[in-house]
Amino acid sequence: MDEYNRFVDWDKMDVTAQSQDAKELTCTEFQELKQLARQGYWAKNHSLRAKVYHKLISSIPCRTVTPDANVYRDIVVKIVGKRNSSSLPLPEFVDNSLVPTYCLNAEGIGAVRKIILCIANQFPDISFCPALPSVIALLLHYSKDEAECFEQVCRILACNDPSKRLIDQTFLAFESSCMTFGDLVNKYCQAAHKLMVAVSEDVLEVYSDWQRWLFGELPMVYIARVFDVFLVEGYKVLYRVALALLKFFHKVRAGQPMESDSVQQDIRAFVRDIAKSVSPERLLEKAFAIRLFSRKEIQLLQMANEKALQQKGITVKQKRQNVHLAVHAENFKSEIVSVKEMRDIWSWIPERFALCQPLLLFTTLEHGCSLSRFYSHSEGHEPTLLLIKTTAKEVCGAYLSTDWSERRRGGNKLSFFGTGECFVFRLQPEVERYEWVIIKHPELATTGSEPENHAPSASSTLSSGTVPPDPSDRLSPFLSARHFNLPSKTASMFMAGSSECIIIGGGDGQALYLDADLNHGRTSHCNTFNNQPLCSENFQISVLEVWGFRDTMNG
Repeated sequence: MDEYNRFVDWDKMDVTAQSQDAKELTCTEFQELKQLARQGYWAKNHSLRAKVYHKLISSIPCRTVTPDANVYRDIVVKIVGKRNSSSLPLPEFVDNSLVPTYCLNAEGIGAVRKIILCIANQFPDISFCPALPSVIALLLHYSKDEAECFEQVCRILACNDPSKRLIDQTFLAFESSCMTFGDLVNKYCQAAHKLMVAVSEDVLEVYSDWQRWLFGELPMVYIARVFDVFLVEGYKVLYRVALALLKFFHKVRAGQPMESDSVQQDIRAFVRDIAKSVSPERLLEKAFAIRLFSRKEIQLLQMANEKALQQKGITVKQKRQNVHLAVHAENFKSEIVSVKEMRDIWSWIPERFALCQPLLLFTTLEHGCSLSRFYSHSEGHEPTLLLIKTTAKEVCGAYLSTDWSERRRGGNKLSFFGTGECFVFRLQPEVERYEWVIIKHPELATTGSEPENHAPSASSTLSSGTVPPDPSDRLSPFLSARHFNLPSKTASMFMAGSSECIIIGGGDGQALYLDADLNHGRTSHCNTFNNQPLCSENFQISVLEVWGFRDTMNG
């Protein structure tokens, strides 16, 4: 066949990879490479793909001392010895039960384990890297020998460009990526997320499989196409493809019965058999149709999740906490929502706070209908959850990302603050979470002055239900600015408070206004989801509660 066929079982390989005429790749510009990768320019010629992989991996900036092919030749005999390669024990940082073989022949299957052991010898800092066997197995298809494959994988692992994330090598990085993926699903795949919440005991446990879907379950022809783009565009591609897989799973399985203890296996089986319903081209088309955050914004979200895990002491692999069980039935008591409803709300909040348990801070039944008491009991807590039950038995609420003490920055004026992680929701009569949108108090337009950090006008945001384009260097409003010590002007405004009222911006044009006596409220809504408002336009409050988030690991 060609010089890159040593480890390939061509009876298993896609026939189109054998039959195409040889091409050359001469471009070096990123945008052109990006387009060619997405189009599958080198996907149908085995030799060309091997040469492109070698070229792209050789250009990865690496540590000065990075093991190469000669190192492998020097150490492999000492490490492997005369042992049968198929029975070699694997290091703890990989999942021994998941070593893909793809279209490798017997020699290639054995080579995967040998290379893993040699990498473990040269990279003692790797503590958790479940994607490694898949990457090695894939690259072996396009390598002349084991040493060349070893060198290419080492370059990927030794990348020292802080802006170029490739493969997670610690449990902290892996776990935070799972949390970040959960945040992205919550934002971009709401229908699928709703299904996962309904059928899963622990939705984060389901999302922790996201890398396994790619580096383990996807068939060879699919993961190779993903890897083509990954080597050009980086880690963000993996999130895109995993989101697309979940969207297709929801499309295929929605309406079919699923059991909570089998949803993980159901998704794995769907991904393994994806060729029955989705082509590689359609999968990538779907992935790149998602209007995802920028690479910088995703990196900041990942940093926030890593920081949350570090603060809770979760830096090494351990038994995962069941996120749904953060709301314990025996310890939870609310006059507004049931345990199940609170668990549903918990599934909407950012993953880094879903590790905490709800803590009742304020209730009108105990503390009275006083806005000053509301503030005094809520201040010092970030984030908080507001729950309202009306006299008409409607139930609605809001997730508030920022400490209410921030309102003091505006002095006696109504001041706006908060981030795009804020959202409003309705539980009764029907459940609905509204997408975020920047809001502005309409009455302020008549004052002739605005706070320094004010949001865009209500007419431009509430009417459209979307956020205007931001400058490329602006922090996404989905993130909490406080995690990164950024100026307040980088955060969007979603909350407002004074001695006279509270205003909370929601989504699909929803905004919630509460009067100072906490007895009355009103909503402002337009372009609502299915024309369903948050609650009655004018309502009387029966009970109002504010909940905080208690860190169970740090008391």
